[in-house]
Amino acid sequence: MNAPMMLQPEPVHSDEDRARADHYALLARLFQAAPDEALLAALVEAGSALGEPGGSAFQQAWAALGEAAAATDAGRVGEEFDALFVSVSKPRVMLNASWYLTGFLQEEPLADLRADLAELGLGRRRGVSETEDHLAAIAEVMRHLVLTGPDEAGLARQRRFFARYLAPWFVPLADALATTPDAHFYPVAGSLLRAFLELEREAFDMIS
Repeated sequence: MNAPMMLQPEPVHSDEDRARADHYALLARLFQAAPDEALLAALVEAGSALGEPGGSAFQQAWAALGEAAAATDAGRVGEEFDALFVSVSKPRVMLNASWYLTGFLQEEPLADLRADLAELGLGRRRGVSETEDHLAAIAEVMRHLVLTGPDEAGLARQRRFFARYLAPWFVPLADALATTPDAHFYPVAGSLLRAFLELEREAFDMIS
């Protein structure tokens, strides 16, 4: 007679955790590739729902992103993405943690990140050209950690990963985006990046 199968209960997520996971997913999507028309339309709608021009930095960032999405189209934002982030040599704006932490790519922070990902049972997906320290990849890991670890131990993993692989460099990245000439959509996306991750840092500091 076979022993009964013990099923693990599904994690219970709060509305806050689902919203956090959605924001990490959005950051991963925006910085992995330029938004298409469907995503731009969704950003316009979200900007109306979440944005408030006179509200908090986070609300202002959402309002501005909705306006920026309404003022562009997939073709123009695609050209901007390529101009900023795609190059055969050095892109105008780097999206890799190692660059901001050491001034070089493929350095010790990337090796440390790969070791931590292995401990978490995570790794690079097939067909992905970016290294694991790319912003989109790190945001995807944070989304995974939020969804798989809503308990105290999971929150500790989130805090540690954030402190090591996002906190030290998201502000310099947002600054680089904000000061890039001839860019319109991604400086605003950088403002949302900054505002959301500042909220995350403040929340993690409260549980330290």
